[in-house]
Amino acid sequence: MHKYSMPVMFEEPNKSLPVGTLEELKQKGYLSVTAQGHDIVLFYHEGEVHALDNRCPHMGFPLSRGSTKDGILTCDWHHARFDIKTGGCFDLWADDVPIFDVNVIDGNIFVHSERANKRKEDLRTYYLQRLNDALEQNIALIIAKSVLTLDSEGVSSSDLFRKGLEYGTRYRQEGWGPGLTILTCMMNIARYSSREDRLRALYHGLSAVAGDCSGQPPRFAVSSLPDVKSATDVSTLKRWFRHFIEVRDADGAERCLVTAIRAGTEPNIIADILFSAATDHRYLDSGHVLDFTNKAFEALDVVGWNLAEQVLTSLVTLYAQATRMEERSSWRHPIDIIALLNDCFDKLPAVLEKSKQSRTTWKASKKIVDVLLGDSPNAIAEVLIESLQDGAKQEELAAIVAYAAALRIAQFPITNEYSDWDTALHTFTFANAVQQAIRRLPSSMELLRAVFDVAMSNYLNRFLNVPSVAIPSEKMEPINKNKNNKNNNNNKDNAKNGVDIRETFLDTLDKRQQVNEAAKMVASCLYTQGEKALSAILVQALLREDRSFHTIQMVEAAFRQKTEVQRLQVLDDIKPISHILIAAARYLAAHTPTARAQGQTFEIAWRLNKDGKLYEEID
Repeated sequence: MHKYSMPVMFEEPNKSLPVGTLEELKQKGYLSVTAQGHDIVLFYHEGEVHALDNRCPHMGFPLSRGSTKDGILTCDWHHARFDIKTGGCFDLWADDVPIFDVNVIDGNIFVHSERANKRKEDLRTYYLQRLNDALEQNIALIIAKSVLTLDSEGVSSSDLFRKGLEYGTRYRQEGWGPGLTILTCMMNIARYSSREDRLRALYHGLSAVAGDCSGQPPRFAVSSLPDVKSATDVSTLKRWFRHFIEVRDADGAERCLVTAIRAGTEPNIIADILFSAATDHRYLDSGHVLDFTNKAFEALDVVGWNLAEQVLTSLVTLYAQATRMEERSSWRHPIDIIALLNDCFDKLPAVLEKSKQSRTTWKASKKIVDVLLGDSPNAIAEVLIESLQDGAKQEELAAIVAYAAALRIAQFPITNEYSDWDTALHTFTFANAVQQAIRRLPSSMELLRAVFDVAMSNYLNRFLNVPSVAIPSEKMEPINKNKNNKNNNNNKDNAKNGVDIRETFLDTLDKRQQVNEAAKMVASCLYTQGEKALSAILVQALLREDRSFHTIQMVEAAFRQKTEVQRLQVLDDIKPISHILIAAARYLAAHTPTARAQGQTFEIAWRLNKDGKLYEEID
């Protein structure tokens, strides 16, 4: 088969263009033409001329290099197969190829410039369906293409997020899992990034949901108790819910929750039911129960309460099956931490009553932080009780305990076991969830118990800071790729060169275990560029890697907590923002680089969306 190609211009007003003669097409087998950004290939089959976009919708390979047989056009690159008449693709991992109307007049072929099978007004509907197909089939490239096209068509990020949330809570029998947590984290992180990285974050989140649901049976809903309007009062439903979780009866617990939601119970009361059960036992499932619950409520903050039943009931199985730290020897021996905590909880009503009499503004000192990082669980419990008595608000105390958990990571020596990064990570992300949940329910006695859980989990992690790594100062020599350039020796000049700092940081993370170097760079960047620029760099560094559940959790929690310590202003003579972001950077550096295959998929979709040519070297 020979190729015949030529550039042509559109003719007005019918927007058709001449591309050659019918005789030429019959002789050559196909014609390939370029006109005002359109690459079009024409084939002759069963007495008709068919025009298709010359780019394979999978990865852009020229279809003119493909082969035709029995009305099926096959791309030679990955063997995607297309109906030559309609452009329909037989392989779900590819996509339908755009086609163009053709007229043959007196032996001359004219092609209309507008696509016949993807009109402008149909793009939104078409790609919403393609996104659903991609979620069902777990096809990352189609997810990326759909996100990019739908964004350009004006579909909001929250609407795309809702699609993923609805799918993930319906098509995973086990309910809420890492995929939906990643999706929610990505939605939270997106606010710190550029438009491209915002779309990349959505792609990662939706792909994580698809992967989590792949091969899973769907989740079937449990009905409410009969006659919801006259059902028992909410306090009784709460008591029953907690009892059913206690005896690990997921069905009974879910029915109570559905009944409460359908009865029109206020969101904060539903939150109280769930968070109370999530803290009836210590540090459930290494913090995942409360962390996932917090993320579910954050997801509802985005999409609205009308999805509450579908979203929140997806958590119940996790509650019923969770590991309880009362069952772990580390929480019982050599010191019975459970008994110590139960004693503290008995004191809480009186402590909180006394705190109401405090007239002072509570501030956390370095001494309090040192106690929280110390080796005495009794001293830790005492400082928490004393802080409450001195007027510390629950969300303030939760923020300080979360900060102490972040310091475990900021000062984590790389001589530890590699898996120990996750031990410290679990405590910090749990701490973030506790603090965010208390913001939602600032007077919850049950949630306050979780602050003590965080502190004790952090105590059990004390060996992870032996020896403790020094945290770099912000006022260190600024990063400069051109150290010998005298024109770039002062902070002001370096501050103008944010691109260099970003590139230097990203280049550093191209090498493994640049943990301490990353910490120094964060300190310097925060000093020379500021928090906003540093946050964008960290997001870019995260999103270019293949998805890691824990790394995504770490960065998102760090962003949350640096915002909280800014808002609350309860730390004296300490710069917690620097320390929290250093913790995030050190964890990220410890887990990079990855293969970055997922980022490559997004880049392909991005270039195709911009009508880029991935194979320009091919004639």
